[in-house]
Amino acid sequence: MEIRWLGHSAFEIISDDNVKILIDPFISNNPACQVPVEDLNPDIILLTHGHSDHFGDALEISNNTNAPIACIHEISLFLAKQGIRNISINIGGSFIFRNIKFTMLEAKHSSDIDIMDETVPGGTAASFLITFEDGTKIFHAGDTGLFGDMKTIIGDIYKPDVALLPIGDKFTMGPFEAALASMWLNPKAVIPMHYNTFPPIEQDPAIFANFVSQFNPNIDVVVMNPDEYYEYDPEDYQD
Repeated sequence: MEIRWLGHSAFEIISDDNVKILIDPFISNNPACQVPVEDLNPDIILLTHGHSDHFGDALEISNNTNAPIACIHEISLFLAKQGIRNISINIGGSFIFRNIKFTMLEAKHSSDIDIMDETVPGGTAASFLITFEDGTKIFHAGDTGLFGDMKTIIGDIYKPDVALLPIGDKFTMGPFEAALASMWLNPKAVIPMHYNTFPPIEQDPAIFANFVSQFNPNIDVVVMNPDEYYEYDPEDYQD
Protein backbone atom coordinates (compact mmCIF):
# COMPACT_ATOMS: atom_id res chain seq x y z
CA MET A 1 0.00 0.00 0.00
CA GLU A 2 1.01 3.61 -0.48
CA ILE A 3 1.02 6.39 2.11
CA ARG A 4 1.23 9.97 0.85
CA TRP A 5 1.88 12.81 3.26
CA LEU A 6 0.02 15.96 2.23
CA GLY A 7 1.62 18.10 4.93
CA HIS A 8 0.64 18.77 8.56
CA SER A 9 -1.52 15.76 9.63
CA ALA A 10 -3.14 15.15 6.25
CA PHE A 11 -2.48 11.80 4.61
CA GLU A 12 -3.80 9.83 1.67
CA ILE A 13 -3.52 6.07 2.05
CA ILE A 14 -4.11 3.92 -1.02
CA SER A 15 -4.73 0.24 -0.33
CA ASP A 16 -3.59 -2.63 -2.54
CA ASP A 17 -7.20 -2.76 -3.79
CA ASN A 18 -7.03 0.96 -4.66
CA VAL A 19 -9.27 2.14 -1.83
CA LYS A 20 -8.33 5.77 -1.18
CA ILE A 21 -8.46 6.91 2.44
CA LEU A 22 -8.04 10.61 3.18
CA ILE A 23 -7.22 11.62 6.77
CA ASP A 24 -7.58 15.13 8.25
CA PRO A 25 -7.79 16.92 4.87
CA PHE A 26 -6.29 20.31 5.71
CA ILE A 27 -5.43 21.18 2.10
CA SER A 28 -6.24 24.62 0.66
CA ASN A 29 -5.06 26.68 3.65
CA ASN A 30 -2.16 24.36 4.41
CA PRO A 31 1.09 26.14 3.46
CA ALA A 32 2.89 22.79 3.29
CA CYS A 33 0.39 21.13 0.95
CA GLN A 34 1.17 21.13 -2.78
CA VAL A 35 -1.95 19.25 -3.91
CA PRO A 36 -5.10 21.06 -5.11
CA VAL A 37 -8.34 20.07 -3.43
CA GLU A 38 -9.77 19.16 -6.84
CA ASP A 39 -7.11 16.47 -7.33
CA LEU A 40 -8.26 14.46 -4.32
CA ASN A 41 -10.83 11.74 -4.96
CA PRO A 42 -11.12 9.68 -1.75
CA ASP A 43 -13.47 6.79 -1.13
CA ILE A 44 -13.67 7.71 2.56
CA ILE A 45 -12.51 10.61 4.75
CA LEU A 46 -11.43 10.25 8.38
CA LEU A 47 -11.57 13.19 10.81
CA THR A 48 -9.70 12.89 14.09
CA HIS A 49 -11.20 16.08 15.59
CA GLY A 50 -12.89 19.39 14.84
CA HIS A 51 -10.02 21.89 14.64
CA SER A 52 -9.72 23.73 11.35
CA ASP A 53 -6.18 22.50 10.66
CA HIS A 54 -7.59 18.95 10.54
CA PHE A 55 -11.22 19.47 9.47
CA GLY A 56 -9.86 21.60 6.64
CA ASP A 57 -11.58 20.97 3.31
CA ALA A 58 -13.57 17.92 4.39
CA LEU A 59 -16.94 19.46 3.51
CA GLU A 60 -15.89 20.48 0.00
CA ILE A 61 -14.15 17.19 -0.75
CA SER A 62 -17.10 15.14 0.51
CA ASN A 63 -19.50 17.27 -1.55
CA ASN A 64 -17.33 16.82 -4.65
CA THR A 65 -16.81 13.07 -4.31
CA ASN A 66 -19.70 11.85 -2.13
CA ALA A 67 -17.10 10.22 0.13
CA PRO A 68 -18.50 9.67 3.64
CA ILE A 69 -16.74 11.36 6.55
CA ALA A 70 -16.06 9.04 9.50
CA CYS A 71 -15.83 10.93 12.77
CA ILE A 72 -16.90 11.04 16.38
CA HIS A 73 -20.65 11.25 17.00
CA GLU A 74 -20.80 14.95 17.87
CA ILE A 75 -19.06 15.95 14.64
CA SER A 76 -21.35 13.62 12.70
CA LEU A 77 -24.35 15.56 14.05
CA PHE A 78 -22.77 18.78 12.76
CA LEU A 79 -22.12 17.17 9.37
CA ALA A 80 -25.69 15.88 9.13
CA LYS A 81 -26.98 19.44 9.53
CA GLN A 82 -24.81 20.41 6.56
CA GLY A 83 -26.28 17.57 4.50
CA ILE A 84 -22.95 15.73 4.45
CA ARG A 85 -22.79 11.95 4.21
CA ASN A 86 -21.12 10.66 7.37
CA ILE A 87 -20.30 7.61 9.47
CA SER A 88 -20.78 8.17 13.19
CA ILE A 89 -18.42 6.31 15.51
CA ASN A 90 -17.05 6.67 19.02
CA ILE A 91 -14.00 5.68 21.07
CA GLY A 92 -13.45 1.92 21.02
CA GLY A 93 -15.88 1.30 18.16
CA SER A 94 -15.19 -0.09 14.70
CA PHE A 95 -16.83 -0.32 11.31
CA ILE A 96 -16.04 -2.01 8.00
CA PHE A 97 -15.80 -0.08 4.74
CA ARG A 98 -14.72 -1.75 1.48
CA ASN A 99 -13.30 -4.71 3.45
CA ILE A 100 -11.14 -2.41 5.58
CA LYS A 101 -11.69 -2.14 9.33
CA PHE A 102 -11.62 1.29 10.96
CA THR A 103 -11.32 1.53 14.75
CA MET A 104 -11.58 4.80 16.65
CA LEU A 105 -9.19 5.03 19.58
CA GLU A 106 -8.30 7.66 22.16
CA ALA A 107 -6.30 10.86 21.80
CA LYS A 108 -5.61 13.48 24.46
CA HIS A 109 -6.61 16.79 22.92
CA SER A 110 -9.55 19.18 22.51
CA SER A 111 -11.99 18.99 19.60
CA ASP A 112 -14.42 21.91 19.30
CA ILE A 113 -15.35 22.67 15.69
CA ASP A 114 -13.85 26.04 14.77
CA ILE A 115 -14.32 26.13 11.00
CA MET A 116 -17.37 28.41 11.19
CA ASP A 117 -17.85 31.93 12.57
CA GLU A 118 -19.16 30.40 15.79
CA THR A 119 -17.26 27.59 17.50
CA VAL A 120 -19.51 24.61 18.29
CA PRO A 121 -18.94 21.45 20.39
CA GLY A 122 -17.00 18.71 18.62
CA GLY A 123 -17.00 15.91 21.12
CA THR A 124 -13.69 14.26 22.00
CA ALA A 125 -10.50 14.17 19.95
CA ALA A 126 -9.67 10.71 18.63
CA SER A 127 -7.21 8.60 16.69
CA PHE A 128 -7.79 5.90 14.07
CA LEU A 129 -6.46 2.39 13.61
CA ILE A 130 -6.92 1.11 10.05
CA THR A 131 -6.72 -2.66 9.53
CA PHE A 132 -6.37 -3.89 5.96
CA GLU A 133 -7.35 -7.28 4.55
CA ASP A 134 -3.78 -8.60 4.75
CA GLY A 135 -3.68 -7.72 8.46
CA THR A 136 -1.52 -4.60 8.10
CA LYS A 137 -2.44 -1.94 10.67
CA ILE A 138 -1.83 1.80 10.32
CA PHE A 139 -2.33 4.06 13.34
CA HIS A 140 -2.99 7.79 12.85
CA ALA A 141 -2.68 9.40 16.28
CA GLY A 142 -4.40 12.68 15.42
CA ASP A 143 -3.44 15.54 17.72
CA THR A 144 -2.45 14.19 21.10
CA GLY A 145 -0.21 14.40 24.09
CA LEU A 146 1.57 11.36 25.43
CA PHE A 147 -0.66 9.03 27.49
CA GLY A 148 -0.20 5.60 29.00
CA ASP A 149 -2.83 3.80 26.92
CA MET A 150 -0.54 4.19 23.93
CA LYS A 151 1.39 1.33 25.49
CA THR A 152 -1.15 -0.70 27.45
CA ILE A 153 -3.96 -0.60 24.89
CA ILE A 154 -2.86 0.67 21.47
CA GLY A 155 0.60 -0.90 21.58
CA ASP A 156 -0.01 -4.07 23.55
CA ILE A 157 -3.44 -4.95 22.13
CA TYR A 158 -3.78 -3.38 18.66
CA LYS A 159 -0.09 -3.59 17.66
CA PRO A 160 0.11 -1.17 14.71
CA ASP A 161 2.62 -1.82 11.94
CA VAL A 162 2.91 1.85 10.95
CA ALA A 163 2.36 4.80 13.30
CA LEU A 164 1.76 8.40 12.19
CA LEU A 165 2.68 10.59 15.17
CA PRO A 166 2.69 14.36 15.81
CA ILE A 167 6.02 15.85 16.87
CA GLY A 168 5.37 19.60 16.68
CA ASP A 169 5.10 20.29 20.42
CA LYS A 170 3.09 23.21 21.86
CA PHE A 171 -0.26 21.77 20.72
CA THR A 172 0.75 18.07 20.71
CA MET A 173 3.62 15.84 21.73
CA GLY A 174 7.11 17.05 20.96
CA PRO A 175 9.94 14.92 19.50
CA PHE A 176 10.96 13.32 22.82
CA GLU A 177 7.42 12.38 23.86
CA ALA A 178 6.61 11.13 20.35
CA ALA A 179 9.72 8.95 20.47
CA LEU A 180 8.51 7.49 23.77
CA ALA A 181 5.14 6.84 22.10
CA SER A 182 6.99 5.09 19.28
CA MET A 183 8.73 2.82 21.77
CA TRP A 184 5.43 1.98 23.46
CA LEU A 185 3.56 1.39 20.20
CA ASN A 186 6.50 -0.60 18.79
CA PRO A 187 5.54 -0.31 15.10
CA LYS A 188 7.73 -1.46 12.27
CA ALA A 189 7.78 2.07 10.89
CA VAL A 190 6.90 5.50 12.28
CA ILE A 191 6.20 8.67 10.29
CA PRO A 192 6.37 12.09 12.03
CA MET A 193 3.64 14.64 11.27
CA HIS A 194 2.13 17.91 12.53
CA TYR A 195 5.37 19.88 12.40
CA ASN A 196 6.93 22.72 10.35
CA THR A 197 3.57 23.86 8.99
CA PHE A 198 3.68 27.08 11.04
CA PRO A 199 6.41 28.77 13.14
CA PRO A 200 5.00 27.65 16.54
CA ILE A 201 5.45 23.98 15.61
CA GLU A 202 8.83 24.11 13.88
CA GLN A 203 10.87 20.98 14.60
CA ASP A 204 13.85 19.10 13.23
CA PRO A 205 12.60 15.55 12.51
CA ALA A 206 16.18 14.30 12.79
CA ILE A 207 15.98 14.98 16.54
CA PHE A 208 12.88 12.78 16.72
CA ALA A 209 14.61 10.09 14.67
CA ASN A 210 17.60 10.18 17.00
CA PHE A 211 15.41 9.73 20.08
CA VAL A 212 13.62 6.80 18.44
CA SER A 213 16.92 5.11 17.56
CA GLN A 214 18.01 5.43 21.19
CA PHE A 215 14.77 3.94 22.52
CA ASN A 216 14.34 1.22 19.88
CA PRO A 217 16.76 1.06 16.92
CA ASN A 218 14.56 -1.56 15.23
CA ILE A 219 11.86 1.01 14.43
CA ASP A 220 12.22 2.46 10.94
CA VAL A 221 11.76 6.27 11.07
CA VAL A 222 10.37 7.47 7.74
CA VAL A 223 10.79 11.23 7.37
CA MET A 224 8.72 12.43 4.43
CA ASN A 225 8.39 15.61 2.41
CA PRO A 226 4.90 16.87 1.56
CA ASP A 227 3.47 15.09 -1.50
CA GLU A 228 5.96 12.25 -1.06
CA TYR A 229 4.88 8.59 -1.12
CA TYR A 230 6.02 5.81 1.18
CA GLU A 231 5.24 2.27 0.07
CA TYR A 232 4.73 -0.09 2.97
CA ASP A 233 5.46 -3.73 2.19
CA PRO A 234 5.25 -6.16 5.15
CA GLU A 235 7.87 -8.37 3.52
CA ASP A 236 10.42 -5.59 3.92
CA TYR A 237 10.15 -6.01 7.70
CA GLN A 238 10.30 -9.79 7.95
CA ASP A 239 12.86 -11.12 10.42
